[in-house]
Amino acid sequence: MIRVFAAAALLMAIVTGPVLHAHSGPPFPIVSREAHGPYAISIWTDPDATDNGVAAGQFWIVIEPAAKGGTIPDGTSAAVSVRPLDATSPVGPRAPESALNAAAHPVRGDLSNQFAVVVLDHEGPFSVHADVDGPLGRASVVSRIDATYDLRPAPYMLAWYLAPFVVAGLLWTRLLLRRRAAGRAPSGRVDHA
Repeated sequence: MIRVFAAAALLMAIVTGPVLHAHSGPPFPIVSREAHGPYAISIWTDPDATDNGVAAGQFWIVIEPAAKGGTIPDGTSAAVSVRPLDATSPVGPRAPESALNAAAHPVRGDLSNQFAVVVLDHEGPFSVHADVDGPLGRASVVSRIDATYDLRPAPYMLAWYLAPFVVAGLLWTRLLLRRRAAGRAPSGRVDHA
């Protein structure tokens, strides 16, 4: 029974691995409500680097009107472009220039919160340039990030790390069951009082 339970738990850990792997950590701000022209702009990012050309550098551009009580009108758009700042060459082929630029799209139709994904093709510093354009005018924000690879272990490593604890638990349970069985077994001794 215990072996079946342990095998089921191990199988669940391996099967749910891809779901756990989909999350790449919380975003953090690199620009916080800076006034640029008619806008107050914030940029949040999750700068994951990849070697395979997959876009994983995520950016959220939060656009607010600089004037109190204003709104962001229809037609306001944002775009993000990144440029490596280091002189080192990446391991794989460099991302094409088009992969380093992306138009942002409103999150759930909200023009004040727009999302873009770009390719960060190696670890290291990148310049981030966000452009906002709309009926209120244009604005640009420049910042800097340090792209890193996703440092979480592969899903199968969860099973590898849990294995010693599962084995220790099984051995402890086996010891307890043997002690219990030894306590119930009739001993051949007769106690004379």
